[in-house]
Amino acid sequence: MSLTDIIPLSGPNLVLAIFLLYWGLVSTLNKKGILEKYNISTWGPLPILMIRTTKGLGLLDTLAKPKKYWRYFANLGILLMFVGMASMFLIILISDLAMYTSFLNDAVPEPGKYNAPRNIFLIPGVNEFIPFTWGFIALIVTLVVHEFSHAILCRVENIRVKSMGLLLALVPIGGFAEPDEEELFGKNEDTAEELEEPALTATIEEIEAWEKRKQELELQKEQEQEEESKKEEEKEEKAGTEGEREEEKEEKELREEEPRKAATRNQRARILAAGVMANFVVAFIAFALFFGPALGGIAPLSDVMIVNVSEGSPAGLAGLEENMVITRIDETNISNARDLLLFLSEINPGDPLKIQAAKNGEIETYELKAREISKDYLSGFKVRPIDEGPAEAAGLQDGMLMIRIDEKEIRNEVDFVAFMATTKANQTVQIELYPQEGYEGELTENGTVIFEVPLVSNGQNERGFLGVNLGAAGSIQCPTLGMAIGEYPAKAYLDVLKMIPSLLDEPVAWLILFGLPIVGLDGGGFRGFSGTFAQFYQPVGWAEPFGIGVFWLANAMLWIGWLNFYVGLFNCLPAVPLDGGHVFRDYTYSLIYRLTGNENTSIRLSNSIAASFSLLIMLSFVFMIIGPFVGQWLR
Repeated sequence: MSLTDIIPLSGPNLVLAIFLLYWGLVSTLNKKGILEKYNISTWGPLPILMIRTTKGLGLLDTLAKPKKYWRYFANLGILLMFVGMASMFLIILISDLAMYTSFLNDAVPEPGKYNAPRNIFLIPGVNEFIPFTWGFIALIVTLVVHEFSHAILCRVENIRVKSMGLLLALVPIGGFAEPDEEELFGKNEDTAEELEEPALTATIEEIEAWEKRKQELELQKEQEQEEESKKEEEKEEKAGTEGEREEEKEEKELREEEPRKAATRNQRARILAAGVMANFVVAFIAFALFFGPALGGIAPLSDVMIVNVSEGSPAGLAGLEENMVITRIDETNISNARDLLLFLSEINPGDPLKIQAAKNGEIETYELKAREISKDYLSGFKVRPIDEGPAEAAGLQDGMLMIRIDEKEIRNEVDFVAFMATTKANQTVQIELYPQEGYEGELTENGTVIFEVPLVSNGQNERGFLGVNLGAAGSIQCPTLGMAIGEYPAKAYLDVLKMIPSLLDEPVAWLILFGLPIVGLDGGGFRGFSGTFAQFYQPVGWAEPFGIGVFWLANAMLWIGWLNFYVGLFNCLPAVPLDGGHVFRDYTYSLIYRLTGNENTSIRLSNSIAASFSLLIMLSFVFMIIGPFVGQWLR
């Protein structure tokens, strides 16, 4: 027996084998120093290659030239970062509180896909909610936008960028820019080097004088760097002639020869917030395209899909298949299950039919003849009352089998729809049903239960409305055709998607947007217009000449928008090494320094507070992941 007999090298196993081989190769080359020779390194312990180059750094200087506008951009990013910081931290606290309360009430949710560790990471192919192709494209855009925004703001603030490059893990997964961390974050001892600390035997007056002088030097240093930035802005606005540009170039070369200075708190905050701001801007543009032109070029074909075709049936012999969407029968347009059942209720055995059905965006016509329903088929119609509808109010319960309305025998959904088409609002009907096992109400001699139900208006015409769903078992049988259909609210779903932007003044709409790919609008998640879901829709208007290209546009914009939105919010968290963590620590230091006037105390307390928040957030994620498993174990 060979190894391939035990572990077949196909599908996921083959991908895993290739990845492990790649990991081994990277580890070997790294240990031998070959990667370092070509300016390549690995990202931590992972087999992600950082391929560096200094080419293209001049482009950063070109992009950074409108410095005033970039600073406006980054200053707005700081404000949005603090809004995102508060929002994300609040969401984490609410999630922790909900999990803690579930333990107290013995109602801990069972482990599932929503709290699976694999779904914490936004890695296409690992996270089961993120499709590989569109997720991969969106991840590259997200990383490149985030990192290069940091790099551009570094050059705006005269912070050196050592290199740019590509992140590679078998395939390219993003880009990066590598700023000079000493210039960006500086050293805690910079100010202390300028002023010797007082001796241990110093008096209180000497210590106070030292602290005062130290504070003056710090403020002086910040003012000098701010003035330098303002001068550069003024020079840039005045620059126009070739001579001025040449002079500016010479001054720049002289500055590069000067000793490096660490960025001020405001400069560092702008640089760090630029990545988050860029993600938010890209998310806004992508969502605007998705909810605007993309959804505007998509329309529902029909809500009716074939879910099963019996072998040897008229539908099967005609060539109809599962997952086809029915759009028309003869001259009647079919938009929902009721349209189809009402049409079938009026045909006779042997009648020829022409059914139009769509598959992979192509609509074709299929010819067949209706067959006679076998008398043995008698089964009734299993009801599923709608909340607060007439059926529920009268006492009908989920799972009861309807066999008669007034004197009309109900054998299936077709008979039910046909009868309801003859009713009117305010009419009272007598419904006979077989109840479920254990029913405690009054029964007839035949073991059935009878209800008197007043019908109401359906809101569209004068027909009566009972308030029960079709297809309680997940499919609706069409015995005259030999197939079963399912109904998906394609039109309703599209209408709700188009409505989301108009609801963004409410917090709940942001939660819907945040959880759209995971929860969706029906609990199953929305992954875009692909697979079976795309079968229900067609391109219209401006998108009609592009065919399925509009679905590609919609999917790309959905995932680029969502990943940029999510990554931007996640980076706002006050946890080092995230961008929000560094900004949170800097501003905490500034606040404490204003209160105490003591730098060492401010550094020590701000680091402790930032570390505490980082630990709290990390433990919160761990708690949300392992909580369901612990709860199940305690049971």
